[in-house]
Amino acid sequence: MPLAAGSPNLPPGPAWFCLRTRPKHEHIAAQHLRRIENVEVFLPRIRFRHATRRGAIWTTEALFPNYLFARFDWAATLRRVHYAPGVTGVVHFGDRWPTIPDAVIAELQQLFGPAELRTLPAEPTVGDTVLITSGVFQGLRAVVTQVMPARARVSVLLDFLGRQTTAQLPIEHVVTEHNPRAMPPSPQR
Repeated sequence: MPLAAGSPNLPPGPAWFCLRTRPKHEHIAAQHLRRIENVEVFLPRIRFRHATRRGAIWTTEALFPNYLFARFDWAATLRRVHYAPGVTGVVHFGDRWPTIPDAVIAELQQLFGPAELRTLPAEPTVGDTVLITSGVFQGLRAVVTQVMPARARVSVLLDFLGRQTTAQLPIEHVVTEHNPRAMPPSPQR
């Protein structure tokens, strides 16, 4: 889509915009945008334990996959921002280019800190629903009944073969289900 030739109804000066990036290229786009003069970039990321076929691993991803925020003067810098490597476009709806209020970005920046990173807790607590990521119970969901940090284990209650069973598992074999990225392992392709 060609860039708008006329100036939309935007406040004068820099404003925060939402930019769409190529999949898994948010950090690359942010790096290139930071090199453009008078462009401020904010890429909030989360770090969390992720379930894989081999067990849980730590992963860092963009809080909003395929999106980041940039503050720039639309009239002066749109083309350079739009064509930066990794950027697929500035979010707009026809000739309407929505901006994000400074207060919203400031609140997010305060939550994520200068590193723009927030680590989600990995340790389950009693009562959490967990996904078992390794071992004979892999793929099953269970409820944590006891956490044994000294032994790096958890006791869980799960439905197995039609009845409730208690099992003790290494803590690294479970991922809390409240984690938005906790998904059962995908089948082999």
